[in-house]
Order: sequence, then structure tokens, then C-alpha cells
Amino acid sequence: MSIAWYFDFISPFAYLHWPKVRALMAEREVVPVPILFAAILDAHGQKGPAEISGKREFTYRHVLWQARREGVALRAPPAHPFNPIPALRLCIAAGNTPAAITAIYDWIWAQGQAGDSAAALQPVMQALGVAPEQLSSDAVKAALRANTDAALAAGVFGVPTLAIDGTLFWGNDVHDFALAVLRDPGLLDDPEMRRIDRLPVGVQRN
Repeated sequence: MSIAWYFDFISPFAYLHWPKVRALMAEREVVPVPILFAAILDAHGQKGPAEISGKREFTYRHVLWQARREGVALRAPPAHPFNPIPALRLCIAAGNTPAAITAIYDWIWAQGQAGDSAAALQPVMQALGVAPEQLSSDAVKAALRANTDAALAAGVFGVPTLAIDGTLFWGNDVHDFALAVLRDPGLLDDPEMRRIDRLPVGVQRN
């Protein structure tokens, strides 16, 4: 099975999902794909949870509750939403390795530090051996665009998303569902699973 994990450092839910994905990497080959979530939202004509008053505050409370329940340290960065492009480029420049992903997530979501500029990320860049100019290289910029385009082509509509042989599993809270399908791919061939795949749209808003 081919498995890809689409993520953006702007998402605290992707931060919570990352330890589960790392555990899965010990058993399966998983390709992490850093993407720009804002471009995904724009392509689908949507707002992010943090852009909707009320939902924004609920989302922060919910993710903090989930983190405490899972025993994961979480401290929000100084501002959110923030521009994640420097962090995404740093990840790519550092080789998109699990160690790089962990270091960036730890800086932003465990330590609560800013990740919205090369200056803010300087300690992480130094630890990963990445020079500031690498973040603005044409190759790194092109890789981030290509990753995001690939995510859109795959049908990704949110982060984090695990794609298992093209089937998308969106969110930290659906990880057990994804593991169940990995263990038994026939689960998705259940008659009711197939029926709801073809469920007609009853009404559409203009």
C-alpha cells in the first residue's frame, strides 16, 4: 500500500497526529508531504476553523483538551493563524525528515514559539543545519508548490490527511479508522460503505 501524510505546521491537529504517524512509520513506509493549507482552503472556497469567530475559540480549547488527554505537551504559538510558509520551507530544506518535522513541531506547538519567519525559526534552522537563504531558494519554493498541487490532485481538503492507496483519512481523530483499513482493506467494501459513497445530494445551498 502507498501511504502519504499531508500536513501543515499551522495545524495543531496535525501536531497531535504526528506522533501516531511516526509510530506507523516503524511498520510501514509513509511519505510525509508538507503542504500549504491556505491554498487547499482557497481551492475549495473554504475558511479555516481559525478564521471563523466562535469556531476559532472552540478549536483551541478542543485541541488543548485532546493534547492533555493524549499526554502530549501543547502550548500555542504567540499568534494563530500565522504564516506557515517559512516553517514549511525549512522542513523541505532540511530534507523533510522525521527529525526535521519533529523539531519544527516542537518549536511551534510544544514550546509555543513563533514559526512565521526565518528570524523566528533561527534556532531550529541552526539545529537542523539549514542556512536562512535556503528557505528562499527556487528549488525549495518549487517543491512546496508541487507538494500542494499534488495534494489538490489527490483530493485533499484538510490537514492532517493520511492517504492510503488514494483513500483519504482526514484528521487526528480518524487515525484508528485508517489503521483499521490498513489491517483490513475490505472494510471499505462493506455494502453500506459502498452505498454511502454513492449517496445522492438531497439539497444544495446557492
